[in-house]
Amino acid sequence: MTETPATPRALADTTTADPDADPVAALARRVLDICRARRLTVATAESCTGGLVAGALTAVAGSSDVVESGYVTYSNAAKERLLGVPHDTLLRHGAVSRETAEAMALGVLAHAPVDLSVAITGIAGPGGGSDEKPVGLVHFAAALRGRQLLHRECRFGDRGREAVRRAAVLEALSMLEQLADRRSVRR
Repeated sequence: MTETPATPRALADTTTADPDADPVAALARRVLDICRARRLTVATAESCTGGLVAGALTAVAGSSDVVESGYVTYSNAAKERLLGVPHDTLLRHGAVSRETAEAMALGVLAHAPVDLSVAITGIAGPGGGSDEKPVGLVHFAAALRGRQLLHRECRFGDRGREAVRRAAVLEALSMLEQLADRRSVRR
């Protein structure tokens, strides 16, 4: 059996009879439910996913009580200007690095009045990879204001641009869920 790479429509298909059949839509709902229960708000910073995480969250009706904003910072200049990623970080470590992902996540918290942030930067392909940073390499950072900063590095492989982006969306939502679930309920 051959797998077909995910298409942009499949990233968050909320038109199906059973929306929970789509893992992205189901996870986005879980993140929103946890955040709502804990009175947490979220913003995203995305490079290689180009807004797909924010799109998955906002595809759910009523998400505006949780989702504050999404930054698509595809270029290094946008990372610097919109999120305050230090120029030196980009020069020394590159756009696709732990340091840049963490600076993006913290930059969201510095610029948006939210509790949680998630940042994604990577190489979705088909080109742009190198031996050191191959196609499919994605760095993630998620931050809970004043408490925790998580980093993950995933090597999804050269399995097609849309498949890498879909896997990155799932990973980013999973990190948001992990951080939101750890937070004690505000009183």
